[in-house]
Amino acid sequence: MAPEVPRRQPRLIDRSPSITGAEIVAELVPPPQFEHASFDSYRPDLDFPSQWAAVERLNAFAGAWLPQRPSGFFSRTRKPKPELPGIYLDGGFGVGKTHLLAALWHAAPGPKYFGTFIEYTALVGALGYAATVKQLSGARLICIDEFELDDPGDTMLMTRLLAELVASGTRVAATSNTPPNSLGEGRFAAIDFLREIQAMSANFEIVRIDGLDYRRRDIEGHAIAVPAEVLEHLVGALVERGSTVTLDDFGAVIRHLSTVHPSKYIKIIDGIDVIVLTDAYLLTDQTDALRLVAFIDRVYDAEIPIIASGQPLNEIFDDEMLSGGYRKKYQRSQSRLVALTTGELPPHD
Repeated sequence: MAPEVPRRQPRLIDRSPSITGAEIVAELVPPPQFEHASFDSYRPDLDFPSQWAAVERLNAFAGAWLPQRPSGFFSRTRKPKPELPGIYLDGGFGVGKTHLLAALWHAAPGPKYFGTFIEYTALVGALGYAATVKQLSGARLICIDEFELDDPGDTMLMTRLLAELVASGTRVAATSNTPPNSLGEGRFAAIDFLREIQAMSANFEIVRIDGLDYRRRDIEGHAIAVPAEVLEHLVGALVERGSTVTLDDFGAVIRHLSTVHPSKYIKIIDGIDVIVLTDAYLLTDQTDALRLVAFIDRVYDAEIPIIASGQPLNEIFDDEMLSGGYRKKYQRSQSRLVALTTGELPPHD
C-alpha cells in the first residue's frame, strides 16, 4: 500500500519572502555545485578543441593576479601585450561555461563577486545605483553568469555599471549564449542602443566554447512526467523519510511567481528538498514563461529535484517561444528541466 500523503503539504505559493540588498550581496558566490570548481576538475569534451582552448585562455587571464617574475635587462624595451579587462564566454547550453566562470572566480583574489545577470540588476533595485557602485567598487573580479540584455532599462543600467567598474580597475568575466554584439536582438530595438552595447563589448575578449550539452550526454533528452498515482506514492514516501517536500498545482505556481520579484525566487525555495508540481501544461504567455525560466534557474542552482505530472516540463514552451527572440533562454531552461525532473525517489542525504 502506498504511504498516505498528509492532508496539508507545504506549498510554494504560500511563500512570499522579502530580500535585502545585504542578502543579495551575501549570495554573490558560485552555486553549491560549483563550490569547488577548478580548471583541473573541468571535463572538456575531446571532440571540441575550443573547450581545451577556453581552459588555457582563462588560466592565462587568471595569471594576471599571480606575482610577476622580474624581467631581464633586454625586456625593458618590450611593451607589455595589452589585455582587455573582461573575458566573455560565448557558447551553447551545457558546455561548462558556468563551471569555468566559477573556476576563474576561485582563482581570483578578493574582494570578488559571482552572480547571475538578474542578481546584479536586482541588487541595483534593492540598493540603488550609487550604492551598488560603491558596494562593487574595489572588487578584483566580477563574474556575471547568463549575461542577457532583455530590455532597454537593463541595457542602460548594465552598460553604465560595467563602464564605471572597469574604469576603476575591476576585471569582469561573463557567460552567455549570445555574442555581446548581438545582445538584445529580437527582444527590443537594440539598434537604438548600439553605441552602448558596442562600448561595453569593447571591454571583452570573446572566447567561443562549442560542444554538446553535458546534461544530455548520459540521459535521454526529455523530462519525466509521472502519473498522478505514482506522484502521490512518491510524495508519501518522501514525507515518510523526512524530506521537506512542497506540493503545488503548476498553474498556481505560475500565478504566484507573478507576485514575487525574481530576485526573491531563491528564498521561495530555501530549505526545500524536493519540489512536486501537478498538472503541468503548455504555456502560451511569454511573461509567464520568462518568470518560470528565472525560477528554474534558481532551482537548478540549488540542485532541487522536481517531480511533476501532466505535460513533460521540457515541453511546456510553445512553438512561438522556441522560435522567438528569447528562444535561447527557453532552450537553456529545457536542458535544465531535463536534468532536474525525476520519476523515482531522489537520493537521500
